[in-house]
Amino acid sequence: MGAIRSCPASPQFFLSRHLMFHPLPLFVGLRYTRAKRRNHFISFISLISMLGIMLGIVALIVVLSVMNGFHKEIQERILGMASHATLSNPEPGGLHQWRELLTQVRAAPEVLGAAPFVEIEAMLMSNGQTNAALLRGILPAEEDEVSTLRADMTAGRIEDLTPGDFNIILGVELAMALGVGLGDQVTVVTPQLNATPIGVMPRMKGFRIVGLFEVGMAEYDRGAAFLHMQDAAKLMRLGDDAAEGIRLKLTDMFQAPRMARELAAALGGYYRVTDWTQVHRNFFAALRTEKRMMGIILFLIVAVAAFNIVSTLVMVVTDKRGDIAVLRTLGAAPRTIMAIFMVQGTSIGLVGTLLGVIGGVLLGWNVETIVANIEQVFGVHFLDPSIYYISALPSDVRLSDVLSIAGGAFAMSILATLYPAWRASRTDPAEALRYE
Repeated sequence: MGAIRSCPASPQFFLSRHLMFHPLPLFVGLRYTRAKRRNHFISFISLISMLGIMLGIVALIVVLSVMNGFHKEIQERILGMASHATLSNPEPGGLHQWRELLTQVRAAPEVLGAAPFVEIEAMLMSNGQTNAALLRGILPAEEDEVSTLRADMTAGRIEDLTPGDFNIILGVELAMALGVGLGDQVTVVTPQLNATPIGVMPRMKGFRIVGLFEVGMAEYDRGAAFLHMQDAAKLMRLGDDAAEGIRLKLTDMFQAPRMARELAAALGGYYRVTDWTQVHRNFFAALRTEKRMMGIILFLIVAVAAFNIVSTLVMVVTDKRGDIAVLRTLGAAPRTIMAIFMVQGTSIGLVGTLLGVIGGVLLGWNVETIVANIEQVFGVHFLDPSIYYISALPSDVRLSDVLSIAGGAFAMSILATLYPAWRASRTDPAEALRYE
């Protein structure tokens, strides 16, 4: 019996000799993938599955990259006017020692810029029109450290905000709503009340328009205005040289909550801290939800293509029943048969995933140029500059998105091979060879 087991012609010897040079499942699985099949329909379905995975991944990467680009553009515009974080006095009356506080926060390593401010919720009136707006009192010389107001000016200069002259800068949509322009007067009505001989009246003050700005966000273009901080402090009766708080620009805006809390703790824990994630929490949460849902919807394209692998492998298993029976007769274990067809299906998913990632990344990097060329050739505008503030198609390809898409697609391809491969491993050799 020992001589029989060691005979070079035995099936066990054949398999062991083959495994010395090739992992059998990998060798046979790749051979089935490369071989010209008798059934060309199976080859066609395999190709369709591969192309489906590739196109799904390309679409997913490009769409998410464009959404990232729009979100980044919107975020930069919002944070160009808002601040990463603010420090303010928790008690009414403002900050009278803001200059010393400004020096302290500027010395912190996580702070790139700081500027004092006074904010007023007010009504603006002119030509019989009324519009609510958030007025921000600033120091023109300090404002460049925390905002892009100077770059967003379409008329006038921020240096024209001089103390005591009661000048104001409006957003372009706010100016249009009030029917005013440079040099015109607007009346600012604040919630503070004045006692007059005819009764209690809201505080009112006339301002001259010396500038217009345009951010591209209605929240600011229609609902914000800027004046000198001393004029704002007088309106709020904080004193001629008082601020409401300090606006901060930090080294990492995504770490703003932590950095702001640490900075406030270093200053004694007295000041109230707010950051941009609190002020615009709902808006940015909506953007994240939109991106997540779009990703799920588009990933269904990849799922459909991946599960085409199931039908492909089921037909391959049926076509290769004789081969499976021979391998089982030669001593191949069921797990070996299962691994062979998993290799074949996984190779389809792997090639489709790699081609999709390469195509998606290349298209995502160049989508703005491609769209511009299409617009130039056909004379169309996908984003009409007269309607949309963002006239170009921005794109931001992120490695995390690419890796998660590729990993998800490849994992789904592997899952799609399990059932057909398991069915192949359950093939009865005697039954399969009966009609061969």
